[in-house]
Amino acid sequence: MSRPRFVVVALIILAAAASRLIPHPPNLASITAVALFGGAYLNDKRLALLVPVAALLLSDLVLGFYSHMEIVYGSFLIVVCIGFWLQRRRSALRIAGAALASSVIFFVVTNFGVWAFEPLYPKTAAGLLACYVAAIPFFQNTLVGDAVYTTVLFGGFALAEKLFPILRERDMAHAQA
Repeated sequence: MSRPRFVVVALIILAAAASRLIPHPPNLASITAVALFGGAYLNDKRLALLVPVAALLLSDLVLGFYSHMEIVYGSFLIVVCIGFWLQRRRSALRIAGAALASSVIFFVVTNFGVWAFEPLYPKTAAGLLACYVAAIPFFQNTLVGDAVYTTVLFGGFALAEKLFPILRERDMAHAQA
């Protein structure tokens, strides 16, 4: 990855993560889109895993830590892996599908964590179902936030690639040949 491309991608990720610091409705946040975008655009898998998690950690340093953060972070690592799948398959339909899948994964994983580790629900199938049902109102915001931020990140970077040829991957490959 060219240095200018990496710097722009990293700055986009950090800026989007910083948007968590702006007041917003619960779960209407950028971080799932950040993880998906990082996985899709950072070719070095270690950086793709590190940069979005570091951005999340930096914003959590300001917002404050919470119980079972490891579950939230783990769900975002799964989303980064979905982004890996997108690296060579980016299209509007695939990005939209990946964003939807990422929203569902976040919902399923984090609410399972609430059920498993918090005393709010009985540790039964009915308790798990009650946990998921109670989380449905928040899922609407998750879907909206993930759709909006994914559109802004992927669409914004696609536009930047058109406007600034130095950001294009294939142009860099030809320039080095």
